[in-house]
Amino acid sequence: MKIVAGLGSIDEYETFVKAGADEFFCGYVPFSWAEKYGVIHPLNRREVLFYNVQIGSMSELQILKKMVDYYGKPVELTFNSIYYTGEQYPVIAEIITQCMVAGFENFIIADPALMLYLRQQKINCGIHLSGETAEVNRGMLEQMLPFGIRRVIFHRKNSLEDMQSCIKFVNDKKINYKCDIKENIEEKYMFPDEYEAFILNELCHFSGAFCNSLHCDELTHLCRVPYELGNLHKKEETDAAQKDVAETDRIQGKEGKGLPLDEDGYLTGSTGCGLCALYRMKQVGITHLKQVGRGNYTDFMEKDIRQLRKALDILENSDSEAQYQKKMKASLFPDGCSQNCYYRKK
Repeated sequence: MKIVAGLGSIDEYETFVKAGADEFFCGYVPFSWAEKYGVIHPLNRREVLFYNVQIGSMSELQILKKMVDYYGKPVELTFNSIYYTGEQYPVIAEIITQCMVAGFENFIIADPALMLYLRQQKINCGIHLSGETAEVNRGMLEQMLPFGIRRVIFHRKNSLEDMQSCIKFVNDKKINYKCDIKENIEEKYMFPDEYEAFILNELCHFSGAFCNSLHCDELTHLCRVPYELGNLHKKEETDAAQKDVAETDRIQGKEGKGLPLDEDGYLTGSTGCGLCALYRMKQVGITHLKQVGRGNYTDFMEKDIRQLRKALDILENSDSEAQYQKKMKASLFPDGCSQNCYYRKK
């Protein structure tokens, strides 16, 4: 499984490559778009102008491409707002075409109408189905396959069972599926053969399409507020939930001590972690691991990558899930973890 890390600026690329990242994703918002639309109609899901999470010029993008050529670690560009206005589709298509000329091949997209528009314009870019989509299930994939999806990025609320079901569905379809707009798509993009899932940071109350928070530095991210899912309609359920919270507090040592942070205030997966599920993720067919956090402290992101690489090394040398989890926790979480789990066992 490959590590896909969020990139806030081109200055971070070399650092993250040396830390162990295999791929990257980042936003590109040219000044002309920012000047006309601002953050009201954002080009991607980081609704921000004055924060180090976007690439803002073609010259920066060209420099990044030279770095990609040198290190061989590809970058996907995000055009993953949930929807756009009608007048924006030709503008976005032109921006994507310019990016392709600059040497970028794959784009993370959430809006089905944008996918359709690109294919109608015979723009044969690689499409990665964004984790910001409203839902990822077999019915949704049935509708999306004709657009030539190269990679499916599962959203935060997809369970491992959901992922396994979707991957099996696509594999079963590959043999005899006929694409209605096949003539507009290069053969290598007919079916997804890559599957990406969230692994570190920003566990959110919402899946992306239903997020009620702005992803900018001016407002607190709702995804950084700790929470527990549960049904509180009955008194016994409320009591059980309170016991769970108390146990979490005990494990985390919150009685006066807080999370087990290091001297720099860092803890792997403090805002969201799926490391315990790596063994199962590999079994169900996940090929890429999404480490979000564009705009986080660069040294924290670097530590995240190194810790995730260490966990993958432990996974490769483990014969069972129990053995992997024991070794991983001893190595990465000797003083305990955040308990903000992406994939809890039911």
